[in-house]
Amino acid sequence: MYTGTNNKIHDFQITLLNSEEPKLYDYKIINTYNHNIQSYTQGLEFYKDKLYESVGKRGRSKLLLTNYKTGKILSEIKLDDEYFAEGLTILNNKIIQLTWTSKIGFVYDLNKLSLLNTFNYNKSKEGWGICNDGNRIFKSDGSEKIWILDKNSLEEIDFIQVYTNKGGLDRLNELEWINGKIYANRYLDDFVTIINPENGAVEGIIDFSKLKNKVTSHKELDVLNGLAYNKVRNSLFVTGKLWDKMFEIELIEN
Repeated sequence: MYTGTNNKIHDFQITLLNSEEPKLYDYKIINTYNHNIQSYTQGLEFYKDKLYESVGKRGRSKLLLTNYKTGKILSEIKLDDEYFAEGLTILNNKIIQLTWTSKIGFVYDLNKLSLLNTFNYNKSKEGWGICNDGNRIFKSDGSEKIWILDKNSLEEIDFIQVYTNKGGLDRLNELEWINGKIYANRYLDDFVTIINPENGAVEGIIDFSKLKNKVTSHKELDVLNGLAYNKVRNSLFVTGKLWDKMFEIELIEN
Protein backbone atom coordinates (compact mmCIF):
# COMPACT_ATOMS: atom_id res chain seq x y z
CA MET A 1 0.00 0.00 0.00
CA TYR A 2 1.08 3.57 -0.68
CA THR A 3 -0.17 6.74 1.05
CA GLY A 4 -0.28 9.73 -1.31
CA THR A 5 0.11 13.38 -0.44
CA ASN A 6 -3.68 13.79 -0.34
CA ASN A 7 -3.76 11.34 2.57
CA LYS A 8 -5.88 8.87 0.62
CA ILE A 9 -4.81 5.24 0.64
CA HIS A 10 -4.29 3.67 -2.77
CA ASP A 11 -4.08 -0.06 -3.47
CA PHE A 12 -1.70 -1.38 -6.09
CA GLN A 13 -0.56 -4.82 -7.13
CA ILE A 14 3.05 -5.96 -7.08
CA THR A 15 4.06 -8.68 -9.52
CA LEU A 16 7.01 -10.81 -8.45
CA LEU A 17 8.72 -12.54 -11.36
CA ASN A 18 10.96 -15.56 -11.07
CA SER A 19 14.52 -14.25 -10.82
CA GLU A 20 16.01 -17.12 -12.85
CA GLU A 21 15.35 -18.57 -16.27
CA PRO A 22 13.73 -22.03 -16.20
CA LYS A 23 16.04 -24.98 -16.76
CA LEU A 24 15.52 -26.83 -20.02
CA TYR A 25 15.02 -30.59 -19.94
CA ASP A 26 15.33 -33.16 -22.68
CA TYR A 27 13.94 -36.69 -22.49
CA LYS A 28 14.22 -40.17 -23.85
CA ILE A 29 11.36 -42.56 -24.51
CA ILE A 30 11.68 -45.73 -22.44
CA ASN A 31 8.52 -47.47 -23.64
CA THR A 32 5.54 -46.84 -25.89
CA TYR A 33 2.11 -48.20 -24.95
CA ASN A 34 -1.29 -48.36 -26.59
CA HIS A 35 -3.75 -45.66 -25.59
CA ASN A 36 -7.47 -45.54 -26.40
CA ILE A 37 -7.74 -43.32 -29.48
CA GLN A 38 -11.28 -42.34 -28.42
CA SER A 39 -10.17 -40.95 -25.04
CA TYR A 40 -10.17 -37.15 -24.87
CA THR A 41 -7.67 -37.26 -22.03
CA GLN A 42 -8.14 -34.65 -19.32
CA GLY A 43 -6.52 -36.22 -16.27
CA LEU A 44 -4.14 -39.13 -15.76
CA GLU A 45 -2.83 -40.62 -12.53
CA PHE A 46 -1.23 -43.80 -11.26
CA TYR A 47 -2.06 -45.39 -7.94
CA LYS A 48 -0.13 -48.54 -6.99
CA ASP A 49 0.77 -49.18 -10.61
CA LYS A 50 -2.86 -48.87 -11.75
CA LEU A 51 -3.73 -46.10 -14.19
CA TYR A 52 -6.82 -43.91 -13.74
CA GLU A 53 -7.95 -41.56 -16.47
CA SER A 54 -10.52 -38.78 -16.72
CA VAL A 55 -11.94 -38.41 -20.23
CA GLY A 56 -13.70 -35.23 -21.39
CA LYS A 57 -16.29 -33.93 -23.88
CA ARG A 58 -19.98 -33.60 -23.06
CA GLY A 59 -21.77 -36.85 -23.68
CA ARG A 60 -18.45 -38.73 -23.68
CA SER A 61 -17.06 -37.90 -20.22
CA LYS A 62 -15.92 -40.85 -18.13
CA LEU A 63 -13.72 -42.05 -15.31
CA LEU A 64 -11.61 -45.00 -16.45
CA LEU A 65 -9.44 -47.65 -14.83
CA THR A 66 -7.01 -48.83 -17.48
CA ASN A 67 -4.34 -51.48 -17.94
CA TYR A 68 -1.57 -49.15 -19.06
CA LYS A 69 0.50 -51.95 -20.58
CA THR A 70 -2.22 -52.95 -23.04
CA GLY A 71 -4.46 -49.88 -23.15
CA LYS A 72 -7.44 -52.06 -22.23
CA ILE A 73 -10.20 -50.38 -20.19
CA LEU A 74 -10.87 -52.46 -17.06
CA SER A 75 -13.68 -50.41 -15.54
CA GLU A 76 -15.49 -47.14 -16.22
CA ILE A 77 -18.03 -44.69 -14.86
CA LYS A 78 -19.91 -42.56 -17.39
CA LEU A 79 -20.84 -39.03 -16.36
CA ASP A 80 -24.19 -37.45 -17.20
CA ASP A 81 -24.20 -35.77 -20.61
CA GLU A 82 -24.30 -32.26 -19.13
CA TYR A 83 -20.79 -32.63 -17.66
CA PHE A 84 -17.43 -32.07 -19.34
CA ALA A 85 -14.93 -34.01 -17.21
CA GLU A 86 -11.51 -32.53 -16.46
CA GLY A 87 -8.58 -33.48 -14.22
CA LEU A 88 -8.42 -36.08 -11.47
CA THR A 89 -6.29 -36.90 -8.45
CA ILE A 90 -6.26 -39.64 -5.81
CA LEU A 91 -5.98 -39.00 -2.07
CA ASN A 92 -6.93 -41.04 1.01
CA ASN A 93 -8.50 -43.85 -1.03
CA LYS A 94 -10.68 -41.39 -2.90
CA ILE A 95 -10.66 -40.23 -6.52
CA ILE A 96 -11.39 -36.55 -7.01
CA GLN A 97 -12.56 -35.58 -10.50
CA LEU A 98 -13.24 -32.06 -11.79
CA THR A 99 -15.66 -30.76 -14.39
CA TRP A 100 -14.92 -27.84 -16.68
CA THR A 101 -17.65 -25.15 -16.41
CA SER A 102 -20.21 -26.78 -14.12
CA LYS A 103 -18.31 -25.69 -10.96
CA ILE A 104 -18.79 -29.15 -9.49
CA GLY A 105 -16.44 -32.00 -8.67
CA PHE A 106 -17.05 -35.68 -7.99
CA VAL A 107 -15.57 -37.86 -5.24
CA TYR A 108 -15.39 -41.62 -5.78
CA ASP A 109 -14.48 -44.57 -3.59
CA LEU A 110 -11.14 -45.77 -5.00
CA ASN A 111 -11.68 -49.46 -4.28
CA LYS A 112 -15.31 -49.76 -5.36
CA LEU A 113 -15.07 -47.12 -8.09
CA SER A 114 -18.42 -45.76 -6.96
CA LEU A 115 -19.60 -42.18 -6.42
CA LEU A 116 -19.47 -40.99 -2.81
CA ASN A 117 -20.40 -37.33 -3.04
CA THR A 118 -19.93 -34.07 -4.93
CA PHE A 119 -18.42 -30.69 -4.05
CA ASN A 120 -18.56 -27.18 -5.45
CA TYR A 121 -15.84 -24.67 -6.23
CA ASN A 122 -16.96 -21.07 -6.17
CA LYS A 123 -13.81 -18.95 -6.10
CA SER A 124 -11.99 -20.28 -9.15
CA LYS A 125 -13.17 -19.66 -12.69
CA GLU A 126 -13.37 -23.24 -13.90
CA GLY A 127 -12.05 -26.76 -13.32
CA TRP A 128 -9.00 -27.83 -15.35
CA GLY A 129 -6.23 -29.86 -13.68
CA ILE A 130 -5.70 -31.21 -10.17
CA CYS A 131 -2.98 -32.96 -8.14
CA ASN A 132 -1.95 -33.37 -4.50
CA ASP A 133 1.11 -33.71 -2.28
CA GLY A 134 -0.61 -35.93 0.29
CA ASN A 135 -1.71 -32.97 2.36
CA ARG A 136 -2.64 -30.16 0.00
CA ILE A 137 -4.68 -30.33 -3.20
CA PHE A 138 -3.70 -28.08 -6.11
CA LYS A 139 -6.22 -27.10 -8.79
CA SER A 140 -5.84 -25.11 -12.01
CA ASP A 141 -8.63 -23.12 -13.63
CA GLY A 142 -7.17 -21.97 -16.95
CA SER A 143 -5.61 -18.81 -15.53
CA GLU A 144 -2.16 -18.20 -14.06
CA LYS A 145 -3.54 -19.23 -10.66
CA ILE A 146 -3.21 -22.61 -9.01
CA TRP A 147 -5.72 -22.92 -6.19
CA ILE A 148 -4.98 -24.75 -2.95
CA LEU A 149 -7.86 -26.85 -1.60
CA ASP A 150 -8.40 -28.15 1.90
CA LYS A 151 -7.97 -31.92 1.67
CA ASN A 152 -11.04 -32.62 3.82
CA SER A 153 -13.62 -30.01 2.82
CA LEU A 154 -12.21 -29.47 -0.71
CA GLU A 155 -12.78 -25.76 -0.16
CA GLU A 156 -10.49 -23.37 -2.03
CA ILE A 157 -8.49 -21.71 0.74
CA ASP A 158 -5.58 -20.03 -1.06
CA PHE A 159 -3.76 -19.81 -4.38
CA ILE A 160 -0.36 -19.28 -5.93
CA GLN A 161 0.31 -17.42 -9.18
CA VAL A 162 2.63 -19.01 -11.72
CA TYR A 163 5.38 -16.84 -13.24
CA THR A 164 8.50 -17.27 -15.31
CA ASN A 165 11.29 -14.70 -15.36
CA LYS A 166 9.36 -12.90 -18.12
CA GLY A 167 5.76 -12.88 -16.93
CA GLY A 168 2.70 -14.82 -15.86
CA LEU A 169 1.80 -18.20 -17.33
CA ASP A 170 -1.85 -18.95 -17.95
CA ARG A 171 -3.74 -21.88 -19.55
CA LEU A 172 -2.24 -24.26 -17.00
CA ASN A 173 -4.01 -27.54 -17.54
CA GLU A 174 -3.21 -31.10 -16.41
CA LEU A 175 -1.26 -31.15 -13.13
CA GLU A 176 0.94 -33.86 -11.63
CA TRP A 177 2.83 -33.86 -8.31
CA ILE A 178 6.35 -35.26 -8.74
CA ASN A 179 9.02 -35.21 -6.04
CA GLY A 180 8.01 -31.93 -4.45
CA LYS A 181 7.14 -30.03 -7.63
CA ILE A 182 4.02 -29.44 -9.73
CA TYR A 183 4.32 -30.50 -13.35
CA ALA A 184 1.79 -28.78 -15.61
CA ASN A 185 1.12 -28.85 -19.30
CA ARG A 186 -0.20 -25.67 -20.89
CA TYR A 187 -3.30 -26.03 -23.03
CA LEU A 188 -2.57 -25.70 -26.77
CA ASP A 189 1.19 -25.85 -26.17
CA ASP A 190 3.56 -28.81 -26.43
CA PHE A 191 5.67 -28.12 -23.36
CA VAL A 192 5.38 -29.04 -19.70
CA THR A 193 6.43 -26.69 -16.92
CA ILE A 194 7.95 -27.60 -13.56
CA ILE A 195 6.56 -25.30 -10.87
CA ASN A 196 7.68 -24.55 -7.33
CA PRO A 197 4.48 -25.05 -5.27
CA GLU A 198 5.56 -22.60 -2.57
CA ASN A 199 5.99 -19.49 -4.74
CA GLY A 200 4.70 -20.34 -8.22
CA ALA A 201 8.09 -19.96 -9.91
CA VAL A 202 8.56 -21.93 -13.13
CA GLU A 203 11.83 -23.78 -12.55
CA GLY A 204 11.91 -26.06 -15.58
CA ILE A 205 10.49 -26.61 -19.07
CA ILE A 206 10.22 -29.84 -21.08
CA ASP A 207 9.54 -29.60 -24.81
CA PHE A 208 7.38 -32.54 -25.93
CA SER A 209 6.54 -31.17 -29.39
CA LYS A 210 8.04 -34.19 -31.19
CA LEU A 211 5.74 -36.69 -29.49
CA LYS A 212 2.68 -35.80 -31.56
CA ASN A 213 4.54 -36.93 -34.70
CA LYS A 214 4.81 -40.41 -33.23
CA VAL A 215 1.06 -41.02 -32.89
CA THR A 216 -1.43 -41.97 -35.60
CA SER A 217 -2.69 -38.89 -37.45
CA HIS A 218 -6.46 -38.51 -37.84
CA LYS A 219 -8.93 -35.67 -38.29
CA GLU A 220 -9.80 -35.37 -34.58
CA LEU A 221 -6.23 -35.64 -33.28
CA ASP A 222 -5.78 -33.03 -30.56
CA VAL A 223 -3.12 -31.56 -28.28
CA LEU A 224 -0.72 -32.96 -25.70
CA ASN A 225 -2.54 -33.54 -22.42
CA GLY A 226 -2.01 -36.18 -19.78
CA LEU A 227 0.79 -36.51 -17.23
CA ALA A 228 1.17 -39.38 -14.79
CA TYR A 229 4.11 -40.21 -12.54
CA ASN A 230 4.57 -43.90 -11.83
CA LYS A 231 6.27 -44.22 -8.43
CA VAL A 232 6.85 -47.95 -8.89
CA ARG A 233 8.78 -47.39 -12.13
CA ASN A 234 10.08 -43.90 -11.24
CA SER A 235 9.11 -42.58 -14.65
CA LEU A 236 6.75 -40.08 -16.28
CA PHE A 237 3.94 -41.13 -18.63
CA VAL A 238 2.74 -38.66 -21.27
CA THR A 239 -0.13 -38.77 -23.78
CA GLY A 240 -2.61 -36.47 -25.51
CA LYS A 241 -6.24 -35.98 -26.39
CA LEU A 242 -7.36 -38.72 -28.80
CA TRP A 243 -3.83 -40.10 -29.10
CA ASP A 244 -3.41 -43.81 -29.77
CA LYS A 245 -0.13 -43.99 -27.86
CA MET A 246 1.20 -43.19 -24.41
CA PHE A 247 4.92 -42.69 -23.80
CA GLU A 248 6.98 -43.61 -20.77
CA ILE A 249 9.60 -40.91 -20.37
CA GLU A 250 12.90 -40.43 -18.60
CA LEU A 251 13.85 -36.77 -18.14
CA ILE A 252 17.33 -35.45 -18.87
CA GLU A 253 18.53 -32.06 -17.65
CA ASN A 254 20.46 -30.13 -20.31
